[in-house]
Amino acid sequence: MRAAVLYEQNRPMVIETVELAAPGPGEVSVRIAAAGVCHSDLHAITGDLTAQLPAVLGHEGAGTVTAVGSGVQGLAPGDKVVLSWTPNCGHCYYCEHGHPNLCDGLAAVYANGTLPGGAVRLSRHGEPVHHYLGVSCFAEQAVVPASGAIRVPPETDLQTAAVLGCAVTTGVGAAIRTARVEPGSTCAVFGTGGVGLNVIQGCKLAGAGRIIAVDLLDSKLERAMAFGATHAVNASREPAHKAIRALTGGRGADYAFEVVGNPQVVQSAFNSTAKASTLVCVGMAPIKTQYSFDAYFLVAGEKRILGSFYGSSDPKLAIPQLLELQQLGRLELGALITHRFGLDEINAAVRALQGGEAIRPLVLFD
Repeated sequence: MRAAVLYEQNRPMVIETVELAAPGPGEVSVRIAAAGVCHSDLHAITGDLTAQLPAVLGHEGAGTVTAVGSGVQGLAPGDKVVLSWTPNCGHCYYCEHGHPNLCDGLAAVYANGTLPGGAVRLSRHGEPVHHYLGVSCFAEQAVVPASGAIRVPPETDLQTAAVLGCAVTTGVGAAIRTARVEPGSTCAVFGTGGVGLNVIQGCKLAGAGRIIAVDLLDSKLERAMAFGATHAVNASREPAHKAIRALTGGRGADYAFEVVGNPQVVQSAFNSTAKASTLVCVGMAPIKTQYSFDAYFLVAGEKRILGSFYGSSDPKLAIPQLLELQQLGRLELGALITHRFGLDEINAAVRALQGGEAIRPLVLFD
């Protein structure tokens, strides 16, 4: 099959013919219909996140099951699925206590570029090609853990559903499940890319009274207003925390979401919050990045700081629920997809994301 292979950091991916083995026990083979290009893929290219190379990137996608390995239940050839990059074992402490997104087995999958259990199903000329986040959907087909293939109804449009695999689940979940935004509250969202727009959608779903979008580009702030923000702050023209306090009568936001992974932005988000407020860090910062806060105001203001990984979501439950919200007209998916490319144009898709012109570039296979 054809796939986009990353051989070196800060170099373009190369379209190659690679071999894909049949699915092993607990795995399924999926014909990819569409794959979103996400900042986590970009971070692997730049080296901000480590990845075993060579690798086939891509962790946000959807497709159709073509084969199942031994022991797989609940999936069959012909099923439409959304791919999740948090496949879980189902029996570790975190899986059994309602946090499958924090499964103990994920660290080895991410660090070693394998599937759960250590298998590598990708190769070229007999040499292994690594998986990325247990998905590797910048390819015509993928072998993934069955727990990372979430079945959706037969009538589902797979191009639209592809963005559920990361951006939507992460963003909406950060607002609804991690922060548990309360109706009527004031929320500030720092960073209005693909995930940030879905934080905004999540705040709107939760009934927030005021949603303040913060970014450096007016074009992105205009998009944020279309997705449910009630106010916009351009942080290139004024300190964001001062603008937010001015909008809230000096009190600050009840919830602030940092969706960039930048220490300066995190500090600004913290400074924008009210007493008894919650700061949620959603953006994935490079490894060893340190955040700092004023300890006095953290304690004296009874502020809470939370991390949000994949929106604190159980993908088996969250993805079908989000799809239902989209069908009810309460969640926008289609407008997130601003650019469409073929596999041969994968590096142009990365540039569109990196340059800020695209919310979510989609690579199409069907």
